[in-house]
Amino acid sequence: MIDILINQAREKMRKAIAVTQNDLSSIRSGRATPALVEHIAIPAYGGTQRMRLMEMATITTMDAKTIVIAPYDPSQAGDIEKGILEANVGLTPVVDGEIIRISIPSLSQERRLEYLKLAKIKLEAGRVMVRQIRGDAMRDIKKLTDVSEDQQKHGERIVQELTDEMIADIDGLGEKKEAELMQV
Repeated sequence: MIDILINQAREKMRKAIAVTQNDLSSIRSGRATPALVEHIAIPAYGGTQRMRLMEMATITTMDAKTIVIAPYDPSQAGDIEKGILEANVGLTPVVDGEIIRISIPSLSQERRLEYLKLAKIKLEAGRVMVRQIRGDAMRDIKKLTDVSEDQQKHGERIVQELTDEMIADIDGLGEKKEAELMQV
């Protein structure tokens, strides 16, 4: 039973890391990446519904400074442009025929430091999620009545080792993001 609880905790912690990684990918780093725009909600088809940009178009990068958006329905290019501007993410789309180009401006040192603070907040949120999962797993192990005290202690030690490993993974994500943000 302890093994099942540990495996459940491991899966939940991996999901928490995936959420943290997804949060970090939305932070601009001066490099073009589809993650900067793919989750923007666009008012589609006359504003009757909102769709995420990734559902409406192919998003690619032409180079380190340019995102190219090719709408599945070329008549939606104007709506996509308007939606990106309304999202207020600091990007200016330019409609070029049937495609939309977004040039990513270089970040100022002040802006890099702001994004670094934001990244640290998101990383700490990831650590908190992992710690909450650890706490839940520890409580579940303590509730088990059909195992010995030694087995409980062993299970708690494994959960703590797993937690330390996952926190180290989150720290690694943070170091990569910091290096990416501070790269000029």
